[in-house]
Amino acid sequence: MKTFLSRVVDRLSFLTAEAVVLVLVFLGAFASFFYLIRVVFVAHSVALDTWAFRQLDALRQTAPGLTDWVQGITFFASAPFLFATAILLPAGLAWRRHRREALEVFLAIVGASALNQALKVYFHRVRPESALVQQLGLSFPSGHSMIGMALYGCLAWLLWRHGRHPAWAALLVLWVVAIGLTRIYLHVHYATDVLAGFAAGLVWLILLRTALRIWWREKQVLEASEEK
Repeated sequence: MKTFLSRVVDRLSFLTAEAVVLVLVFLGAFASFFYLIRVVFVAHSVALDTWAFRQLDALRQTAPGLTDWVQGITFFASAPFLFATAILLPAGLAWRRHRREALEVFLAIVGASALNQALKVYFHRVRPESALVQQLGLSFPSGHSMIGMALYGCLAWLLWRHGRHPAWAALLVLWVVAIGLTRIYLHVHYATDVLAGFAAGLVWLILLRTALRIWWREKQVLEASEEK
């Protein structure tokens, strides 16, 4: 009996800690996104964007061979890659009977993509004129950063939740940060676009996870009541 109670207490404390962390991250990401809106569209400040371009331009001049690697890294949040991933990865997870995870990954990509396009149309910020490669579409927030955060953040969370390879979860987060930096390096996005993309991606990911968790819990309660 004591063992059972201790397990229940441990589980509840974990859920409480998890909920607190999610709320804090959500509020931080939400506040950061609106702060960046103020910086870009109200204050019209370019200080951060100019500084970031200057730093990465200096890096490119020091190591010109890095550009090929940057273009390779940025591909892993490109539209063709994300389209294929949104189909193949959930299909593979479902085939291995991880249906919940498959749905979560699919909605993370598709939902973030739709939200990103809506935000871009609303804010209608033009891309930098100094872009090193041709890139269509609008600039704020960065799609690579936002959808990449949703995808790789979702995968990192799933790895962490299942207690498998937490180091890989951390590496996935660092990977999406690297993808965001490539967008600034190539001058296809401003630094504020990238930071806003990270923030919006986190907001979407937390909202999605919360909604799915509530839905699954209600589904389990409904199925249990039907069995009775």
